Amino acid sequence: MGDVIAIASGKGGVGKTLFTANAGAALASLKKSVALVDADIGLRNLDLVMGMESRVKYTSADVAEGKVKLKHALIRDSRYSNLYVLPAPQQKNCTNLRDGGFQRITAKLAKVFDYVLIDCPAGIENGFSDAAACAEKIIIVTLPEITAVRDADRVAKLLRKSGKRDLSLVVNRINYQYVKEGIMFSGNDVSKSLGLPLLGVIPDDYSAALALGKGELLDKGWLGGTILDTARRITGNDVPLRTDNNAAVNAKGKFSLFNGKKWFPR
Repeated sequence: MGDVIAIASGKGGVGKTLFTANAGAALASLKKSVALVDADIGLRNLDLVMGMESRVKYTSADVAEGKVKLKHALIRDSRYSNLYVLPAPQQKNCTNLRDGGFQRITAKLAKVFDYVLIDCPAGIENGFSDAAACAEKIIIVTLPEITAVRDADRVAKLLRKSGKRDLSLVVNRINYQYVKEGIMFSGNDVSKSLGLPLLGVIPDDYSAALALGKGELLDKGWLGGTILDTARRITGNDVPLRTDNNAAVNAKGKFSLFNGKKWFPR
Protein backbone atom coordinates (compact mmCIF):
# COMPACT_ATOMS: atom_id res chain seq x y z
CA MET A 1 0.00 0.00 0.00
CA GLY A 2 1.21 3.47 -0.83
CA ASP A 3 1.30 6.46 1.48
CA VAL A 4 -1.71 8.75 1.37
CA ILE A 5 -0.68 12.29 2.34
CA ALA A 6 -3.00 15.28 2.59
CA ILE A 7 -1.54 18.72 1.85
CA ALA A 8 -3.46 21.28 3.92
CA SER A 9 -3.37 24.97 4.75
CA GLY A 10 -5.17 27.30 7.10
CA LYS A 11 -5.88 29.85 4.40
CA GLY A 12 -5.72 30.26 0.66
CA GLY A 13 -2.82 31.82 -1.19
CA VAL A 14 0.01 30.16 0.73
CA GLY A 15 1.23 28.06 -2.22
CA LYS A 16 -0.34 24.76 -1.17
CA THR A 17 -1.38 23.66 -4.66
CA LEU A 18 1.92 24.72 -6.21
CA PHE A 19 3.75 22.78 -3.50
CA THR A 20 1.55 19.70 -4.07
CA ALA A 21 2.30 19.74 -7.79
CA ASN A 22 6.03 20.15 -7.36
CA ALA A 23 6.38 17.74 -4.46
CA GLY A 24 4.63 15.15 -6.62
CA ALA A 25 6.99 15.87 -9.52
CA ALA A 26 9.99 15.65 -7.21
CA LEU A 27 8.80 12.28 -5.90
CA ALA A 28 8.31 11.10 -9.47
CA SER A 29 11.87 12.18 -10.28
CA LEU A 30 12.96 9.91 -7.42
CA LYS A 31 11.38 6.98 -9.32
CA LYS A 32 8.25 6.85 -7.17
CA SER A 33 4.82 6.39 -8.71
CA VAL A 34 2.62 9.33 -7.69
CA ALA A 35 -1.05 10.26 -7.96
CA LEU A 36 -2.05 13.86 -7.25
CA VAL A 37 -5.69 14.24 -6.24
CA ASP A 38 -7.46 17.58 -6.35
CA ALA A 39 -9.94 17.64 -3.48
CA ASP A 40 -10.97 21.27 -3.89
CA ILE A 41 -14.45 20.54 -5.23
CA GLY A 42 -15.84 23.48 -7.14
CA LEU A 43 -12.56 25.40 -7.13
CA ARG A 44 -10.07 23.04 -8.75
CA ASN A 45 -6.67 24.45 -9.70
CA LEU A 46 -4.27 21.52 -9.66
CA ASP A 47 -4.83 20.77 -13.35
CA LEU A 48 -4.12 24.41 -14.14
CA VAL A 49 -0.89 24.46 -12.11
CA MET A 50 0.21 21.26 -13.88
CA GLY A 51 -0.59 22.68 -17.32
CA MET A 52 -3.27 20.03 -17.88
CA GLU A 53 -6.46 22.11 -18.00
CA SER A 54 -7.09 21.32 -21.68
CA ARG A 55 -6.76 17.58 -21.04
CA VAL A 56 -9.43 17.25 -18.34
CA LYS A 57 -12.19 14.97 -19.60
CA TYR A 58 -13.40 13.23 -16.44
CA THR A 59 -13.17 14.04 -12.74
CA SER A 60 -13.33 12.24 -9.41
CA ALA A 61 -17.10 12.85 -9.39
CA ASP A 62 -17.47 10.85 -12.61
CA VAL A 63 -15.57 8.00 -10.97
CA ALA A 64 -17.64 8.15 -7.76
CA GLU A 65 -20.86 8.12 -9.80
CA GLY A 66 -19.70 5.09 -11.78
CA LYS A 67 -19.65 6.90 -15.13
CA VAL A 68 -16.03 5.98 -15.84
CA LYS A 69 -13.33 3.78 -14.38
CA LEU A 70 -10.68 5.44 -12.24
CA LYS A 71 -7.92 4.76 -14.78
CA HIS A 72 -9.83 6.75 -17.42
CA ALA A 73 -10.10 9.84 -15.21
CA LEU A 74 -6.40 9.94 -14.37
CA ILE A 75 -4.26 12.25 -16.50
CA ARG A 76 -0.62 11.29 -16.99
CA ASP A 77 1.92 14.07 -16.81
CA SER A 78 3.84 14.59 -20.05
CA ARG A 79 7.11 15.15 -18.18
CA TYR A 80 7.01 12.16 -15.81
CA SER A 81 5.41 8.91 -16.95
CA ASN A 82 4.94 7.85 -13.30
CA LEU A 83 3.01 11.00 -12.28
CA TYR A 84 -0.78 11.26 -12.62
CA VAL A 85 -3.45 13.81 -11.70
CA LEU A 86 -7.08 13.20 -10.76
CA PRO A 87 -9.02 16.47 -11.26
CA ALA A 88 -11.83 17.67 -9.03
CA PRO A 89 -15.28 18.50 -10.37
CA GLN A 90 -16.15 22.16 -10.79
CA GLN A 91 -19.65 21.76 -9.42
CA LYS A 92 -20.19 21.73 -5.65
CA ASN A 93 -23.13 19.30 -5.29
CA CYS A 94 -21.23 16.01 -5.55
CA THR A 95 -23.02 13.82 -3.01
CA ASN A 96 -21.39 10.60 -4.22
CA LEU A 97 -17.97 12.01 -3.41
CA ARG A 98 -19.02 13.11 0.05
CA ASP A 99 -20.80 9.86 0.89
CA GLY A 100 -17.61 7.82 1.06
CA GLY A 101 -16.75 8.07 -2.63
CA PHE A 102 -13.61 10.09 -2.09
CA GLN A 103 -12.31 7.65 0.51
CA ARG A 104 -12.91 4.71 -1.83
CA ILE A 105 -11.07 6.45 -4.67
CA THR A 106 -7.99 7.27 -2.58
CA ALA A 107 -7.95 3.73 -1.17
CA LYS A 108 -7.87 2.34 -4.72
CA LEU A 109 -5.08 4.71 -5.70
CA ALA A 110 -3.03 3.68 -2.65
CA LYS A 111 -3.06 0.09 -3.93
CA VAL A 112 -1.40 1.15 -7.18
CA PHE A 113 0.80 4.17 -6.40
CA ASP A 114 3.70 4.65 -4.00
CA TYR A 115 2.37 8.07 -2.99
CA VAL A 116 -1.07 9.67 -3.18
CA LEU A 117 -0.94 13.41 -2.48
CA ILE A 118 -4.29 15.07 -1.79
CA ASP A 119 -4.52 18.79 -2.47
CA CYS A 120 -7.02 19.77 0.23
CA PRO A 121 -9.31 22.80 0.11
CA ALA A 122 -7.94 25.70 2.13
CA GLY A 123 -9.46 26.33 5.55
CA ILE A 124 -11.44 24.07 7.86
CA GLU A 125 -14.75 23.52 6.08
CA ASN A 126 -16.34 20.12 5.37
CA GLY A 127 -14.37 19.56 2.16
CA PHE A 128 -11.13 19.83 4.10
CA SER A 129 -12.30 17.36 6.74
CA ASP A 130 -13.42 14.84 4.10
CA ALA A 131 -10.07 15.03 2.29
CA ALA A 132 -7.97 14.86 5.44
CA ALA A 133 -9.91 11.84 6.68
CA CYS A 134 -8.48 9.80 3.78
CA ALA A 135 -4.84 10.41 4.76
CA GLU A 136 -2.54 8.83 7.31
CA LYS A 137 -0.15 11.77 7.10
CA ILE A 138 -0.78 15.51 6.83
CA ILE A 139 1.57 18.22 5.59
CA ILE A 140 0.51 21.74 6.57
CA VAL A 141 1.77 24.51 4.29
CA THR A 142 1.95 28.02 5.67
CA LEU A 143 3.67 31.36 5.21
CA PRO A 144 6.00 32.99 7.76
CA GLU A 145 3.33 35.57 8.56
CA ILE A 146 1.39 35.93 11.79
CA THR A 147 -2.07 35.54 10.21
CA ALA A 148 -1.07 32.48 8.20
CA VAL A 149 0.60 30.91 11.24
CA ARG A 150 -2.51 31.47 13.35
CA ASP A 151 -4.70 29.83 10.70
CA ALA A 152 -2.25 26.93 10.41
CA ASP A 153 -2.48 26.49 14.18
CA ARG A 154 -6.27 26.20 13.93
CA VAL A 155 -5.90 23.51 11.27
CA ALA A 156 -3.32 21.60 13.33
CA LYS A 157 -5.56 21.67 16.41
CA LEU A 158 -8.54 20.45 14.40
CA LEU A 159 -6.51 17.62 12.91
CA ARG A 160 -5.20 16.54 16.30
CA LYS A 161 -8.74 16.62 17.69
CA SER A 162 -9.84 14.30 14.87
CA GLY A 163 -7.12 11.84 15.81
CA LYS A 164 -4.42 12.73 13.30
CA ARG A 165 -0.95 12.48 14.80
CA ASP A 166 1.47 12.35 11.87
CA LEU A 167 1.59 16.08 11.10
CA SER A 168 4.47 18.00 9.57
CA LEU A 169 5.12 21.51 8.34
CA VAL A 170 6.32 23.24 5.19
CA VAL A 171 7.04 26.97 5.44
CA ASN A 172 6.75 28.64 2.06
CA ARG A 173 8.06 31.94 0.67
CA ILE A 174 10.80 32.56 3.20
CA ASN A 175 12.68 35.78 2.49
CA TYR A 176 16.02 35.03 4.08
CA GLN A 177 17.20 38.61 4.04
CA TYR A 178 14.14 39.60 6.07
CA VAL A 179 14.79 36.68 8.44
CA LYS A 180 18.36 37.84 8.87
CA GLU A 181 17.15 41.37 9.65
CA GLY A 182 14.65 40.05 12.19
CA ILE A 183 11.53 41.27 10.40
CA MET A 184 10.23 37.85 9.29
CA PHE A 185 9.77 34.56 11.11
CA SER A 186 12.26 31.82 10.26
CA GLY A 187 11.18 28.28 9.48
CA ASN A 188 12.33 27.24 12.94
CA ASP A 189 10.29 30.05 14.52
CA VAL A 190 7.13 28.81 12.83
CA SER A 191 7.90 25.18 13.68
CA LYS A 192 8.34 25.98 17.37
CA SER A 193 5.22 28.14 17.45
CA LEU A 194 3.04 25.40 15.97
CA GLY A 195 4.77 22.48 17.68
CA LEU A 196 5.20 20.72 14.34
CA PRO A 197 8.29 19.08 12.84
CA LEU A 198 9.73 21.08 9.97
CA LEU A 199 9.61 19.04 6.77
CA GLY A 200 10.70 21.78 4.40
CA VAL A 201 11.49 25.47 3.98
CA ILE A 202 10.83 26.93 0.53
CA PRO A 203 12.46 30.27 -0.40
CA ASP A 204 10.53 33.16 -1.85
CA ASP A 205 11.49 33.41 -5.50
CA TYR A 206 10.11 35.19 -8.54
CA SER A 207 10.52 32.04 -10.65
CA ALA A 208 7.63 30.43 -8.73
CA ALA A 209 5.24 33.10 -10.01
CA LEU A 210 6.58 32.66 -13.53
CA ALA A 211 6.16 28.89 -13.38
CA LEU A 212 2.63 29.21 -11.97
CA GLY A 213 1.57 31.30 -14.94
CA LYS A 214 2.95 28.78 -17.44
CA GLY A 215 2.01 25.46 -15.86
CA GLU A 216 5.70 24.66 -15.39
CA LEU A 217 7.38 22.72 -12.60
CA LEU A 218 10.02 24.15 -10.26
CA ASP A 219 12.66 21.55 -10.99
CA LYS A 220 15.78 23.70 -11.28
CA GLY A 221 18.12 25.77 -9.15
CA TRP A 222 18.01 26.40 -5.43
CA LEU A 223 14.21 26.59 -5.31
CA GLY A 224 13.85 23.24 -7.05
CA GLY A 225 16.55 21.81 -4.78
CA THR A 226 14.63 22.70 -1.62
CA ILE A 227 11.52 20.98 -3.00
CA LEU A 228 13.54 17.91 -3.96
CA ASP A 229 15.06 17.85 -0.45
CA THR A 230 11.53 17.96 0.97
CA ALA A 231 10.46 15.08 -1.28
CA ARG A 232 13.41 13.03 -0.04
CA ARG A 233 12.28 13.65 3.53
CA ILE A 234 8.79 12.50 2.59
CA THR A 235 10.33 9.20 1.47
CA GLY A 236 12.02 8.86 4.86
CA ASN A 237 15.52 10.01 3.98
CA ASP A 238 17.37 12.07 6.56
CA VAL A 239 18.20 15.16 4.52
CA PRO A 240 19.55 18.14 6.50
CA LEU A 241 17.51 21.30 6.24
CA ARG A 242 19.23 24.24 4.62
CA THR A 243 19.35 26.41 7.71
CA ASP A 244 18.13 29.99 7.71
CA ASN A 245 21.57 31.39 8.46
CA ASN A 246 23.28 29.46 5.68
CA ALA A 247 20.52 30.27 3.24
CA ALA A 248 20.79 33.98 4.01
CA VAL A 249 24.40 33.80 2.91
CA ASN A 250 23.75 31.49 -0.03
CA ALA A 251 20.99 33.73 -1.34
CA LYS A 252 23.74 36.20 -2.24
CA GLY A 253 26.30 33.61 -3.17
CA LYS A 254 26.56 30.27 -4.87
CA PHE A 255 22.87 29.35 -5.13
CA SER A 256 22.05 31.27 -8.29
CA LEU A 257 18.75 30.49 -9.96
CA PHE A 258 17.42 30.08 -13.46
CA ASN A 259 19.68 31.29 -16.24
CA GLY A 260 22.15 32.91 -13.86
CA LYS A 261 19.65 35.34 -12.36
CA LYS A 262 20.14 35.98 -8.66
CA TRP A 263 17.49 35.35 -6.05
CA PHE A 264 15.66 38.42 -4.80
CA PRO A 265 12.52 38.97 -2.72
CA ARG A 266 9.27 39.81 -4.47
